[in-house]
Amino acid sequence: MSQRKRYALVGTGARAGMFIEAIATTYREVAELVALCDLSQTRMDWYNRRFEPARPTYHAEQFEQMIAETRPDTVIVATMDSTHHLYIIRAMEMGCDVITEKPMTTDLAKLQAIFAAIEQTGRSLRVTFNYRYAPAYTQFRELIMQGVIGRPFLVDFSWILDTSHGADYFRRWHREKENSGGLLVHKATHHFDLVNWWIDSYPRDVFALGALQFYGRQNAADRGEHYPYRRYTGIPEAQNDPFALHLDSKEALRALYLEAEAETGYLRDRNVFGEPITIEDTLTVTARYQNGALLSYCLVAYSPWEGLRVAITGSKGRLEMDIEENITHLLGDGQAAEAQASKGAFKQARIRVFPMFKPGYEVDVSVGSGGHGGADPVMLEQIFSPTPPPDPFQRAASHIDGAASVLVGIAANQSISTGQLVHIDDLFSLSSLKDP
Repeated sequence: MSQRKRYALVGTGARAGMFIEAIATTYREVAELVALCDLSQTRMDWYNRRFEPARPTYHAEQFEQMIAETRPDTVIVATMDSTHHLYIIRAMEMGCDVITEKPMTTDLAKLQAIFAAIEQTGRSLRVTFNYRYAPAYTQFRELIMQGVIGRPFLVDFSWILDTSHGADYFRRWHREKENSGGLLVHKATHHFDLVNWWIDSYPRDVFALGALQFYGRQNAADRGEHYPYRRYTGIPEAQNDPFALHLDSKEALRALYLEAEAETGYLRDRNVFGEPITIEDTLTVTARYQNGALLSYCLVAYSPWEGLRVAITGSKGRLEMDIEENITHLLGDGQAAEAQASKGAFKQARIRVFPMFKPGYEVDVSVGSGGHGGADPVMLEQIFSPTPPPDPFQRAASHIDGAASVLVGIAANQSISTGQLVHIDDLFSLSSLKDP
């Protein structure tokens, strides 16, 4: 057997589970997890039960010691968004390649520091945009690549988060913009990346508007609603609150968050109608791309149903996709529970092509099993397999792709703050960059 590739992982919240499970099971013959790093020993111990013998664990301030002692080839970063840059940069400086959860980072200064480290060290950075690997979204790109609509001119894109998934961003650390960059950085980085990838271009100009209109104490009070508790777990008054998340209701939530509170001070189940909340829940973005295409995007985080509606109109026709996701309850990380995933990721899915001057037609929607609409297993194969299948759709996302998506959110946040149109190249010179 060839030597296994060595991985270390920093950040052992819920998102880490996808990587740990893949290394511990499907790819154990070709990949080895050599260490875990986190603020919480409790969380690391819970994940370590998957391995025999247990892997070495390091507290967050021992990150450099971990790399020096365990010598990973690649570091996987799954920490809070605003700290990604710290671990990406130091891992590269110590000779490691890096795989990071999205978003790559949260603000311009951190983005510039990451690019400087890449230039200085020559190490590689991969961003895990798993939505690219969802069969339906890949199929959408394939149709555009086949030329069914010609040159893309206009993208009309709405992403709808429901009162289970959408509310979850207002229970956790994401609700404070200094941690997440807001939904336009943390969540919409997925969506902006899909647009960049679908139309094969990078953004040039961005204008945005946003507001906190549903969540938060004042909005609830304006509707005559009062939720005085700070959190949900263990609060009798919150038992029948439809927005409540009870950390003692599932083993993973209890082990990763409730039992780790003494170490981290982090409350995973804060009241969505409490304070502080510094992010928006209602957002619109208009963008112009380097190829001339225009984007109209909106995001809402309190809808009765969850899914997306996207239409791209081009020189030869129009392509539409409507998806209603099959999400009814959470494991605690914004994903559908396994019981729901086994029934299929989408409750409804439809793709239609409308050629210019010809009858429109429906396309059978590709389906897959597993997290994020069947995306996660496909992406994990591309990451961990030594011989992944050829990928004509170029789904692997580089640091440049990571920058191109997060810059839309960064520019949009600036536009909301100033009321002005933002030119991307005034922030960061995307037009001069080429993918490796």
